[in-house]
Amino acid sequence: MPTNVSSDPSRYDQKLELILRASARIFAEKSYHSTSMRDISRATEVSLAGLYHYCKSKEELLFLIQDHCFGRVLQRLEERLQSESDPIARLRIFIDNHLSFFAANMSEMKVLSHEAESLAGDLHEHVSTRKRQYTRRARKIISEVQQAAVHSQKRTLRRNGQLKKDARPVDTTVATYALFGMMNWIYNWYDPRGKLSVSQLVDNITRLFLSGFLSPAGGIRVQGGSELAEKVNIWRSA
Repeated sequence: MPTNVSSDPSRYDQKLELILRASARIFAEKSYHSTSMRDISRATEVSLAGLYHYCKSKEELLFLIQDHCFGRVLQRLEERLQSESDPIARLRIFIDNHLSFFAANMSEMKVLSHEAESLAGDLHEHVSTRKRQYTRRARKIISEVQQAAVHSQKRTLRRNGQLKKDARPVDTTVATYALFGMMNWIYNWYDPRGKLSVSQLVDNITRLFLSGFLSPAGGIRVQGGSELAEKVNIWRSA
C-alpha cells in the first residue's frame, strides 16, 4: 500500500491529483500496458524522480487512480444518502452520484473498465473490496425500491378487492448489474459538453431502469443475494 507522506498535505494532494488525472488520460488513450513512466513524466512535466516521490511504480499509480475514484464516489454517496429515506429518491441519488462523478472523469471510468484486472496481489484485493462494497450498496438500495413497490402493489390489490397476481421475479443481482451496465457504458457515447446535460442523462437512465425493473410483470416478488454478485466485474466492458 502507498506510504508516501508530505509536510504540506494540501500541496502534496494537489500535485498527486494532477498526476492521477494525467495518468488516467494517458492510460485511457494508450492503455496501461502501453504506457511508460516516461510518458507520464512528459505529460505531467514532473521528473521521473519526482513521480517516484508520489508512487513507487506504474502499478501503484494505477492503484491510486482506482482507489481514489472509488473512495470519492463512496464518500459522496454516503453523505448524500444520510438525509434521504425514500427508496426511489435514494436510487436516484445513487445514479446521480455515479453519473455526475464519472461524466466529469471519463478517462477514469474507461481505466476502471479496461484495466480492472491489471492490478495484482494486495493492490488488486484492496480495489476489489471497494468494488464489492459499492456493489452491495447498490443492491441494497435496489432491494429497498423493489420491496416498497411490492408493498404498494399489494395494498392496491387488497383495496380493489383483487386477488394477488403471479409475476415473473426480477432478481436484484441481475438488476444491479444491469444498472451498472447502463451507467458504465457512457464513456463510449456520452459527451458532457453536448446537448444532453448530466441531469437529463440521470433522469433518462433512472426512468429507463425503473420502467423495466418495476413493470407489472416484474415488480411483485423479490429475489436477490445470488452468489453471482461477488463474481461479476461491474467495470469490465464488452
